[in-house]
Amino acid sequence: MGAARRRSPRFRPDFDPDFGDRALTDARHDIVIGRWQGVRDLLAATGEDWPRRTHRLRLLAHAAAGSAVAEAWRAAEPDHPDAAVLRAATEVVRLFTAAIAAGRGAAVDRGRLDATVMACLTAADARPADPMPWVSLLTVARLYEGGVGRRRLRGWWDELRARDPDNLEGHIQLLRYWSARWHGTHGAMYDFARDAAGAAPPGSHLPVLVQVARVEEYRYVAEGAQGQGPVRGFDQHWKHELAATEVRRTRERWIGGRQPGPVRPEEVEPLNYLTHAAVHAGLPEVYGELFGLLGARASWVPWAYTGDPAEQYTRWRGGTARATS
Repeated sequence: MGAARRRSPRFRPDFDPDFGDRALTDARHDIVIGRWQGVRDLLAATGEDWPRRTHRLRLLAHAAAGSAVAEAWRAAEPDHPDAAVLRAATEVVRLFTAAIAAGRGAAVDRGRLDATVMACLTAADARPADPMPWVSLLTVARLYEGGVGRRRLRGWWDELRARDPDNLEGHIQLLRYWSARWHGTHGAMYDFARDAAGAAPPGSHLPVLVQVARVEEYRYVAEGAQGQGPVRGFDQHWKHELAATEVRRTRERWIGGRQPGPVRPEEVEPLNYLTHAAVHAGLPEVYGELFGLLGARASWVPWAYTGDPAEQYTRWRGGTARATS
């Protein structure tokens, strides 16, 4: 047995940025070498699988933001609706990158911000059934000083829900809009998350919004402490009775009603949010099951907010009741 143990490879979490989506990996490689044709073919093959399409477009936009691929595709095929959708999503990523580089509190170029919104609206016109342009709008809304106004925001939100009422990325973007970091409060953020979770049908991933909100609050408070150690009175953030109850509730509503089958790439990151919450709430009966679903498929966020991601994932997964590799 000792020899067998020595031969067993050490477990390593897989932080694949594409979460196992090999077709997406190939398309992102095309972007690296300056080709847009693989991206076009991937989006065509994705069809109207909105969760998969939103996942792919989000990661493609991040890959394209540092290149001219989105512009090259738009120039080569100006009437292709997917070229317009990718171009708009890419501009949103670039705008956030510029805002981060300028530093928190710095003014965002209003002309560029308005132009990005127009690109998103153009994309929405080009591909009317697609929820992604509305996800892009809900994302960029955070960069307007003072917000975009409730009526306008509500209009964008209604357009998204008319196309894909279960769209997790769109919900996360509006959750962040209402967070204390941007244009709301912790209370407003949690109210939004809990309302969406409560209205979600069995098997929906939307209940995980409550765990996303808990991570957003933690980030906000921890950054306010400026790295000076644990925040006073904040040690029970993850494990108080309500936090633990909400982890169990999300597991019951989402995982309990989820269709059997392999974890889809777009499920990996939200499952990591729920696993992280279960770990920090001290609920081995929940996180053991979740690690079993995930195997080695880890996401950098949210583990990076509470320490070294690989160390945490490896340690806690190793402590479960023989979670499968």
